[in-house]
Amino acid sequence: MAHLDKKVEDLVHKLEEKYKSMGQDLASYLEGRLYENYVPYWDYVHLDTLLTLQKPKTDIPDEQIFIMYHQVTELYFKMILHEIEQVANEPVVSKEYLIEKLKRINRYFIILTDSFTVMSEGMEQQQFLEFRMALLPASGFQSAQYRMVEIASTDFVHLVGKDFRSKFDRNSDIEEMYKYIYWQAGATVLSTGEKTLTLMQFEKKYNDQLIQMAVDYKNTNLWARFKQLPKEDQKDENLISALRDLDLNVNVNWPLAHYKTAVAYLQRNPTDIAATGGTNWQKYLPPRFQKRIFFPELWSENEVSEWGKTWVRQHVSNVK
Repeated sequence: MAHLDKKVEDLVHKLEEKYKSMGQDLASYLEGRLYENYVPYWDYVHLDTLLTLQKPKTDIPDEQIFIMYHQVTELYFKMILHEIEQVANEPVVSKEYLIEKLKRINRYFIILTDSFTVMSEGMEQQQFLEFRMALLPASGFQSAQYRMVEIASTDFVHLVGKDFRSKFDRNSDIEEMYKYIYWQAGATVLSTGEKTLTLMQFEKKYNDQLIQMAVDYKNTNLWARFKQLPKEDQKDENLISALRDLDLNVNVNWPLAHYKTAVAYLQRNPTDIAATGGTNWQKYLPPRFQKRIFFPELWSENEVSEWGKTWVRQHVSNVK
């Protein structure tokens, strides 16, 4: 029998060492490979299953678009969380490593924001206004993965509603701060300020998980990992630029893409149409009201005071 190629031989030896270290027999695993089928693309990505996950509640055609776009969005959020988790678990984070991960995360958010025309321009308005009523109380507000991205990006105190933020600091009790989390303002009954069913459902399912995540990421969120870098590395312009881009992508560009769409579909004079679940989109989505900023140390006082206003002037008409 011909001798094995040197590269193949080296790989066999490495595999033998790998399986030996786990108390396993390499020959048995190699024999199993003889009977294993090749994996075609459609099985690898579970295509048949994926294409059956759209379950509209109505026969209105554009509801299919609505469902698929939100599913795509959640997959991008999962990709973003995958990148952040790697940063959190890296034993020692270097400046170069953090920049690369931030570039990836920003790329995902740019794609998400640019793709939002699927929502703002890709559905017939009348169809949207009809099928949305069948979705109550479900709302994109209930995307827990988006909340996870926020929690994993910054010190939790920066997610407290701006009117209560001064009561806390990064070392305050997470559960106490969570009582004042900013997103509560986005799911209150417009007329009474009471919690909507949308918010109550969300809190029942995710509160414990999100609070635990905030505890786990206290010292490993993106800002914490940045602050753990040597002081000189924290001055790197490319790194600061990547962090500022992330702040804008998550806290300005993404919510305002939603706001622009809400204005197109829901704003009517003299009375605006409430969003699905009764979410208070007029006061919740515009960043100028929430002043939610992940990395306030990287912004000037003027930039903070003008937070989000430039985008609104450029993209949304009739907004004061």
